[in-house]
Amino acid sequence: MKIVPGDTVGSASRLLDELKKHIRPDKAAFLPRFFKTGPGEYGEGDRFLGVMVPDQRNVARNFRTLNQKEMSRALDSPWHEVRLTALFIFVWQFGRADEKSRKELIQFYLQNTQGINNWDLVDTSAPQSLGIFVLENPKERRILYRLAKSKNLWEQRMAVVSTLPCIKQGEFGDILKLSEQFLSHKHDLIHKATGWMLREAGQRDLKVLVSFLESHSKEMPRTMLRYSIEKLPEFMRKIFMKR
Repeated sequence: MKIVPGDTVGSASRLLDELKKHIRPDKAAFLPRFFKTGPGEYGEGDRFLGVMVPDQRNVARNFRTLNQKEMSRALDSPWHEVRLTALFIFVWQFGRADEKSRKELIQFYLQNTQGINNWDLVDTSAPQSLGIFVLENPKERRILYRLAKSKNLWEQRMAVVSTLPCIKQGEFGDILKLSEQFLSHKHDLIHKATGWMLREAGQRDLKVLVSFLESHSKEMPRTMLRYSIEKLPEFMRKIFMKR
């Protein structure tokens, strides 16, 4: 299905109005703590309406042809749920776009990363769009390394989790290179993402993971190591953790 850029249903303001119909006060109180929005935390300043993900997905279905202008406005919203719902719409459009439109959508995505600023926003959009794009267009994998060099934590995480489609196809080169690059990274969220992708690689080719661990387990951040070995036999986990 080709997405027509000018075709639109609704607007960012209407999207917000629809989400407000599903607010749960208990979640509005809980979610800021869960996503670490306090001073000095990774989600500092983010705001939550208190809308659950299934409700966001239901709302997104009614705004599937939201155009890029309105989607950009949604990604600029101070409300986390508005940005996440916009990304659900974006992923739906990407999955049904032709080759030319996919390239345009990825350009849009990379131009709006300022609104993709928490781990759930990254993890529910980057693998499903950018990851598929670089799998289908190997020459574009330079995008991953550009994002990895960014000073923006969320762009760095995008680089890592976008390797998932390649990993699923048995292509491990990019995650191995990025994992080496992030061995000295200081943030736990990068350790978790990298360990997660290494674990995914190991589930498809155990030798690839074990070889990486043999070379780097002594210098890997503990969280990265623990995530990467989670699916290994217990005796192997103990060996690598002792190192």
